[in-house]
Amino acid sequence: MKILFIGGTGNISRACTAHAAAAGYDVWVLNRGTRDVPLPSAAHSIIGDITRAETHAELAKHSFDVVVDWIAYTPEEIERDIRLFRGRTGQYVFISSASCYERAPRHYIITEDTPLRNPYWTYSQKKIACEELLMRAYRDEHFPVTILRPSLTYGDGWIPAALGGTDYTIIDRLRTGRDIIIHGDGTSLWEMTHNTDFASGFTGLLGNAKAVGEAFHITSGEVLTWNDIYRMIAEAAGTALSAVHIPSDFIASVDAEFGARLHGDKAVSIVFDNAKIKRFVPSYRAQVKFCDGIQKAVSWFDADATRCVVNEKMNARIDAVLDAYGA
Repeated sequence: MKILFIGGTGNISRACTAHAAAAGYDVWVLNRGTRDVPLPSAAHSIIGDITRAETHAELAKHSFDVVVDWIAYTPEEIERDIRLFRGRTGQYVFISSASCYERAPRHYIITEDTPLRNPYWTYSQKKIACEELLMRAYRDEHFPVTILRPSLTYGDGWIPAALGGTDYTIIDRLRTGRDIIIHGDGTSLWEMTHNTDFASGFTGLLGNAKAVGEAFHITSGEVLTWNDIYRMIAEAAGTALSAVHIPSDFIASVDAEFGARLHGDKAVSIVFDNAKIKRFVPSYRAQVKFCDGIQKAVSWFDADATRCVVNEKMNARIDAVLDAYGA
């Protein structure tokens, strides 16, 4: 089975690239070649830019059983992909987001039938618009779309904090005794998913004709509070947790972008029902507990000092919220 990944070197996609190649699929990766992320030895690389005509001409030389777009974000990009791959692939996989599900849902357990609505976060609104366009293409012309909705998924070098970025910055704050922010009282529920676990469910959907026209989320099923999550991050960093609990509304009043990410994704309890992915991929079982996965993620930074880069702009934003709350 010949598979094209558009992207393929990001936090989630690199694990999926490795998993699909290990499963014996003929994996092709299209990207600009700007990231220093090695591809599996069995994978083929196409250096190009999906927005450019010369790359479209290169793709026209191939046919793919499956196309996965990891970087499509706007309806315009989806319209381009439909034009490029209409009649030229058996399955088109769109990477959406679990943040598309309505916030403050009528029930805290989320299924794929939970309505899509997010009035807070532009990112989610654009992903919803992409989903609607693709499902219309599926209904009107049987464009073979499968939609995946990852939630907060992490891996080596990716620290899944609700606020403060995903790089080394939060670890540095913890290790230098600076406060971090926990939104609300820290007791709302959440799931963290390791990228290798996501990859195992993802690979099982590739080439699966029954998955066409369907949407799936793939999460760990390990339900934690945010207090648990930050405690485990601190333990992985080998230090004590120094945190200030701040209401999400107050955070939003100081930093609108922080507020959009909280109200649009993480401010309320969310638990995902994974029954659907387990029906379609019966072998799917998440294996990585968060306490182990976050230790591995922190160790990735510690293995090379050049990776331990602190984002001072992010530090300043965190400090601005802390100072305003302290005042």
